[in-house]
Amino acid sequence: MGLGFSLFFNSGPDGSMGSQSKPGLGDLPESCVASIMGYLEPSEICQLAKLNRVFRGASMADFVWESKLPSNYRILVQKVLGDSMGNLGKREIYARLCRPNTYDDGTKKVWLDKTTGGVCLSVASKGLSITGIDDRRYWNYIPTEESRFQTVAYLQQIWWFEVDGEVEFPFPPGTYSLYFRLQLGRASKRFGRRVCNTERVHGWDLKPVRFQLWTSDGQSATSQFFLTEPGRWNLYRAGEFVVDNAHVSTKIKFSMTQIDCTHTKGGLCLDSVLILPSQFRERLKHF
Repeated sequence: MGLGFSLFFNSGPDGSMGSQSKPGLGDLPESCVASIMGYLEPSEICQLAKLNRVFRGASMADFVWESKLPSNYRILVQKVLGDSMGNLGKREIYARLCRPNTYDDGTKKVWLDKTTGGVCLSVASKGLSITGIDDRRYWNYIPTEESRFQTVAYLQQIWWFEVDGEVEFPFPPGTYSLYFRLQLGRASKRFGRRVCNTERVHGWDLKPVRFQLWTSDGQSATSQFFLTEPGRWNLYRAGEFVVDNAHVSTKIKFSMTQIDCTHTKGGLCLDSVLILPSQFRERLKHF
């Protein structure tokens, strides 16, 4: 360990040892460095690429980044980017897929998690079927910087609450969780500070809201939650589903309902539906 640090700090900007005869980082074979990088996370590879010319060249190797891409990345490129890969290197493909890529008339975004390469998908409120959305007495679309789609659906008051949606996508094999992103209250800015108007929030503490999902291969899940914590965004988990086949698109239908007509409910912002790898569940506690 001490020798390694000594070599590093005594090496020149290009990794060489200058006038010293001892080898430096710049003397390592590029293929050897690339083989080591294949075991690292993408963020670590990018950091090491800044060391010198050898590490930068090794970080461009296709086999390094192909190991980070989903197994069906060629299908994802056609679905998300809408074109062939052409002469793009695997590093560039990874970088493009990590960006929030919009499709389906701007109602859906998909991206790779930069750390794990897991596929994440989001469906905007405008991509959902919402009961009463065309009647401004009940719902309104309002602009906001707090949504990745720049718009959320705001419920003023309604008796019968139902939101439905579906998405079909070639998810890589794995276990995924589906969430609804909701907020009680309407947020805005006043004198540069965030404020949230909760005057219209009512009815969500009387009966729980039901969240459901179904997949094209027969999987289903149901959960129920009372909506709480006015003034902040929360993720409500509908359930999980498992994908086994990387080459077949999975269709997921989902819903959010509160159909007890004994009372009205209102003051709710509906941002989007998120589908994320289930391994992110611990991370989302700090979302």
